[in-house]
Amino acid sequence: ELSIGQQIAMLALLMITSKGIAGVPRASLVVIAATLPVFNLPEAGLLLIIGVDHLLDMGRSATNVVGNSVAAVIVSRWEGTLGADEAAAPGQTLSPAKT
Repeated sequence: ELSIGQQIAMLALLMITSKGIAGVPRASLVVIAATLPVFNLPEAGLLLIIGVDHLLDMGRSATNVVGNSVAAVIVSRWEGTLGADEAAAPGQTLSPAKT
C-alpha cells in the first residue's frame, strides 16, 4: 500500500503529466505507463486498464470537443464577432469582422 505522502506525490505528478492529454487519443495510457515505475508499481496493472480505457477515452474526447466549442463561442461573443444573425444561420458566408 502507498502512504499518504506517496499518494499525494502521485496525484501531483499525474496532474502535471496529464495536462493536455484530452486532445490526444490513448495518451492517458502513456502517462500511466510512465508514472508506474516512479512509484515502484508493477506495469502489469496497466493491462487491466487497457480494456476499459477505450470507453473512457471516448468520454474524454467528447468532453474536449464540447469544451473547445463552448470556448470558441464565448471568445467570439466576447470579441463581438458572433451576433444573433451569425449564430442563427451557420454555414452562410459572412462579411469579415471589423477590426
